[in-house]
Amino acid sequence: MQLSREQLIRAYRQMKTIREFEERLHTEIQTGQIAGFTHLYAGQEAVAVGVCENLTNEDYIISTHRGHGHCIAKGCDVRAMMKELFGRRDGLCKGKGGSMHIADVSKGMLGANGIVGAGAPIAVGAAISAKLDGNGRVSVTFSGDGACNQGTTFEAMNMAVVLKVPVIFVFENNHYSEHTGHKYAVGSGDIAARAEAFGMRVWRGNGSDFFDTDQIMREVVEYCRTTGLPAAVELDTERFFGHFEGDPQRYRGAGEVNRLRQERDCLTAFRAAVVSANLLDDAQLDGIDVEVLKLIDDAVADARVAPPPEASQVLEDVYISY
Repeated sequence: MQLSREQLIRAYRQMKTIREFEERLHTEIQTGQIAGFTHLYAGQEAVAVGVCENLTNEDYIISTHRGHGHCIAKGCDVRAMMKELFGRRDGLCKGKGGSMHIADVSKGMLGANGIVGAGAPIAVGAAISAKLDGNGRVSVTFSGDGACNQGTTFEAMNMAVVLKVPVIFVFENNHYSEHTGHKYAVGSGDIAARAEAFGMRVWRGNGSDFFDTDQIMREVVEYCRTTGLPAAVELDTERFFGHFEGDPQRYRGAGEVNRLRQERDCLTAFRAAVVSANLLDDAQLDGIDVEVLKLIDDAVADARVAPPPEASQVLEDVYISY
């Protein structure tokens, strides 16, 4: 399916926003103003955007500890996200969630999660609610190649098939489970085949190629909406930073990251594809770059001076009363 000019511009803007958000965090974290562990998503933008561009606000996503990209792709407010990471009371979660527990239910973003593999069962629960409501929603859980080894993920996939619910298991294979290569850690060497063994349809694609990811997700989302059944997708991608900020990355080969940035940068590939096909030009894309950089600069400036939560607010928003 040919994407419209507006769709192409939106996809590029979303990917560029994720990249600059993460690149800026990489710098800001060194100042010490951002507390807690942070895991950056740079390099994997085509997955988040390729998935979420095929979803609606009513659809659900469950993220991982590496969740900023998923938040932005699902439409969460970038300025409020930055304030959240700075621990400000006007942050997306009032400064109490931080990087690994950021969420925005109004956008269908049910939360990042610091526990590897913990999102899959939540996504199945969300899919059960969608099935009971009968409104055609789907639920998506993002997982890495590390989470594919977790028992929670296996149990969730089995339950999804048994209960016949519309949940999509998206495995972002960035080749490292923290510091361990996937070729060693994934015994079968085939993440998608594991999901297939539970009885669901699977797809595989290039997660560094927005167009491949987008096309696959169109098929997957349509399949799940129309059948009400689960599915799984394995997308091969790369992360450009360490597992966490401060990771010395001694497990990576000499020059590996530079090579990946040159050969598997989804933004570079997107720009080359649309310009060569005369769908967009460099001037249009450069203009988006300028707008995104200003958005990130403004978000950081606002977050630096925004007030933190008051001590009296420490017990607020801890539990939700239904």
